[in-house]
Amino acid sequence: MTTHPTGHLRPAEAAAHFRARLALYTDVSDVAAALAGVGDPGFVLIDSRSTESWDQGHVSGAVHLPTALVPERAEEILDRAVPVVTYCWGPGCDGAARSALALAELGFHVKEMIGGFEYWVREGFEFETGQGRERRTPDPLTAPERAAACGC
Repeated sequence: MTTHPTGHLRPAEAAAHFRARLALYTDVSDVAAALAGVGDPGFVLIDSRSTESWDQGHVSGAVHLPTALVPERAEEILDRAVPVVTYCWGPGCDGAARSALALAELGFHVKEMIGGFEYWVREGFEFETGQGRERRTPDPLTAPERAAACGC
């Protein structure tokens, strides 16, 4: 990579970086919209956390596949023809990235859901626990008020 004299990447290199980033990451709002749509969302959502974490709460419709079990279980529960989106606790956890790496190394098409379960809950999307479905009031620092789009 070459940098501009001001220390920034040249625009074409920056564009390539962000294009690649969008190919490898998705956010909770886009995942929620795809899951809420009619029919097949076009991917399988994988919760890569531990069983204890899964039991605390998980995205409805997600498949539980802890990161450590990806090498031995992925091929028996996933179809290589269907893209995969992984998530873990939140931005401070790299479990989803480790899971995505393991899946990619096995030949799966994969993206990571940035924000993880933390931002799923903070944005007010429904989730499941052992007691049923829950939804929390959206955090105004992470989700726009009155269910309006954030504009991004």
